[in-house]
Amino acid sequence: MSTTADSATETLVERFGLKALIESCLVVEDGVAQTKDVEIGMMMGAGILPGPFARADDQGLDAILEALERAESEWGPNFKAPLMLRRLVAQGRLGKKSGQGFFPYPQPDEGQSRELVALETRGEVGIIWLNRPPANPLSPQVIRELSDVWSDEVEDKLRAVVFASSNIFTFSAGADIKEFTKMDPATEGRELVELGHGLMRSMERSRVATIASVNSLAFGGGCELSMACDFRIAAESATFGQPEINLGIIPGFGGTQRLPRLVGEGKALEMNLVGDPISAGEALRFGLVNQVVPDIELFDTSLAWAKKLAGQAPIAIEQIKNVSAAPDLDEGLATEGQGFATAFGSEDAKEGISAFLGKRQAEFKGK
Repeated sequence: MSTTADSATETLVERFGLKALIESCLVVEDGVAQTKDVEIGMMMGAGILPGPFARADDQGLDAILEALERAESEWGPNFKAPLMLRRLVAQGRLGKKSGQGFFPYPQPDEGQSRELVALETRGEVGIIWLNRPPANPLSPQVIRELSDVWSDEVEDKLRAVVFASSNIFTFSAGADIKEFTKMDPATEGRELVELGHGLMRSMERSRVATIASVNSLAFGGGCELSMACDFRIAAESATFGQPEINLGIIPGFGGTQRLPRLVGEGKALEMNLVGDPISAGEALRFGLVNQVVPDIELFDTSLAWAKKLAGQAPIAIEQIKNVSAAPDLDEGLATEGQGFATAFGSEDAKEGISAFLGKRQAEFKGK
């Protein structure tokens, strides 16, 4: 009797789990909500922990697809596998075991999994994972680890880098306020700000192209880190903000400087003085982000940008980044002329022109 009851319970749980995943996929396919919103809604509202998408990623999407095909055969067409699931499996996005399913997951290189930051490389493209869930705060240790990864493993070694979050809730919620309260503002606080400034200016001056893959909240220092990247790709459910004013402080990692350059003085002043967040759509309209995509497409889109940029001439990338947006036009034109001469005299330029004339793909070496 007990065995029969247990079997019935297992069948009920399986049916419920599969049906919850099907309906969650259909909500996303119909454009009602994004994957992050569905996942959080099912966790908070229905008490399903983990949510249906993360649960499926844990089990393996290929295994889930097989289970749905059996369920459709046994229980009818209401258990037909959603198109979104079939596409993910066809793309090799099988969940945690493959590094990507409904959500992306870090697969750091050997020896590159630090306590709070991890580095994964795919050829000449790197992925720097912010890996302190759930908030990914920019604590002093995170800033130091990011600086070490950048100087030791990225700069002069890779062509393009994606900054990504290892969890669905947050890209980065900003500074770790508890840690900051333990610091002496005049010494440790200033040193931390200078370390952050040094990292972000190094990113901006480097021949390495950088992309912020913003999947969710990018507040305070998280927003500032994204602004220090060359490009920002945002998920539809992402939000951006500089809420420091609500704590009686001001942005410390470039928010008063980079934000006006991207969105204009008026909008930047509003964001910094009011402190309210803006949606990904509004961020796109004001120029804070370069592209907004559905949540489930974010990581692939960010990698596509990185792969494209990794194929560009590194010296030309470096010169364009360094001569762009000078405040004075004449000074900027003079700097551009110097940058043009540097790039034009490089071996990459000779290769690029030769490849163009020969109707072949250029192979840039960064020389």
